[in-house]
Amino acid sequence: MEHTAAKSARDSEVVMTQLILPSDANNLNSAFGGKVMEWIDICGAVAAQRHCRQVVVTASIDDLHFHSPIRVGWIAQLRARVLAAFRTSMEVGVTVHAENPLTGERSLTTSALMTFVALNQERGRVQVPPLKLETEEERLAAHEAEERRTQRISRRQEAQNWLRVMKE
Repeated sequence: MEHTAAKSARDSEVVMTQLILPSDANNLNSAFGGKVMEWIDICGAVAAQRHCRQVVVTASIDDLHFHSPIRVGWIAQLRARVLAAFRTSMEVGVTVHAENPLTGERSLTTSALMTFVALNQERGRVQVPPLKLETEEERLAAHEAEERRTQRISRRQEAQNWLRVMKE
């Protein structure tokens, strides 16, 4: 199934809200990084699926930064959006903001750039719709995503080198 009509980045936007429970916490009483990563992966995948209306899989996480902790009892709000669409893959940006529910204070806690690949029913790669770039910020984000993609492709060979060292 081929898609040709360009789709707006804002049409892919996803917002998820999570209350940080003790079961989500580490021994420092803040959200466990692995749990936040799980939420980021889900939120990013939903944004990618909204863009291409196909099953998607996570191909890479290029940048994942934990800026500050999210305390138990606080609210995490995740926001994801497609930043660039390539032939069969999409780069998605995800941010996580924490909110203290008692004061309303909000801060950026985590950010990530991820690549998702669209798959058909046979689990083969499938073309995704182009991204309609409507603002200067969207054009800049897509340009930067293209540069990151080029770097990611060149790093694949480097990864093969260190993977040989890690063989059992």
